[in-house]
Amino acid sequence: MSGTVIVTSRSFSTGGVDLLTRLERAGLTVVRAPATHDLEALGPALRDAIAWIAGTGPVTAAHYEAAPGLRVVARYGTGVDAVDLAAAADAGVVVTNTPGANSEAVAEHAIALLFALLRGVPAGDRRVRQDDWSVSRGRQLSGSVAGVVGFGRIGRGAARRLLALGCSVLAHDPYAENDDVRATGAEPASLEEVRDRAEVVSLHAPGGHAVIDDSWLAGCPADQMVVNTARADLVDEAAVARALRAGRLAGYAADTLATEAGADSACPLLADDLADRVVVTPHLGAQTRESVDTMGALAVEDVLAVLAGRPPRHPVVPFPEGRP
Repeated sequence: MSGTVIVTSRSFSTGGVDLLTRLERAGLTVVRAPATHDLEALGPALRDAIAWIAGTGPVTAAHYEAAPGLRVVARYGTGVDAVDLAAAADAGVVVTNTPGANSEAVAEHAIALLFALLRGVPAGDRRVRQDDWSVSRGRQLSGSVAGVVGFGRIGRGAARRLLALGCSVLAHDPYAENDDVRATGAEPASLEEVRDRAEVVSLHAPGGHAVIDDSWLAGCPADQMVVNTARADLVDEAAVARALRAGRLAGYAADTLATEAGADSACPLLADDLADRVVVTPHLGAQTRESVDTMGALAVEDVLAVLAGRPPRHPVVPFPEGRP
């Protein structure tokens, strides 16, 4: 086996497993390239590439056209919304992903953000650093009614942890069977029931439309806290900022924002007056040593399989029939 593998994921092979050496021992040349997937910057590498371990940047028809020998794009992560799957199929390029590799890490991060909100951890740290040891009273998670919106791998992982911490869990997912939800210990619920009854809400839906908007915020309990480790578009951020200032929402935490570094306008949730009620992390959900190792190992496994002429374990665009 020989050829060039492009790696555009920044965290690939930065955990406890040396995956770069595994690729090199298989006879492959590894070329690191920008995570933005800028076509001009990738051009020379794409010309020689037979495989691509891709991060979150776009993978377009133009990328495939610039890589005539490309056989597989292994998406390092689960989401493939930035990958042009139809163009990949037309080009005969297999696309894979790494489902479930970071589910436990993201579920844990959701709980960490909930605790940070409920106990005012970031605000307390800021006060101590200013030699202010005044106390703000927090809330316990145990005994709370928790809402989980989206009951896939990550949502179920969050629900399992919430139940273990003494919460009752309302789960909303239009694609989940009620009996399957009940089997986990959670209670199936409509979105309106989650809004009206939950004291804490954790978002794990796939995105595409706002769940937390003016309508939600007008009907939810004023002491409700919301955590979003899924997609920024699940939340109307301007509406949340208004609700926090008006006392119609107690707190909000997120691992993603609609407006991030390099954007033209500032996110309304990052205003100084909301700092004690808003906690934001920079896409830390999947960033554990364990999940980095698992995502990388799954990506490498599928790359080596396709290059050896075998179907991958996790195809999104399948292995073309008749390919040697």
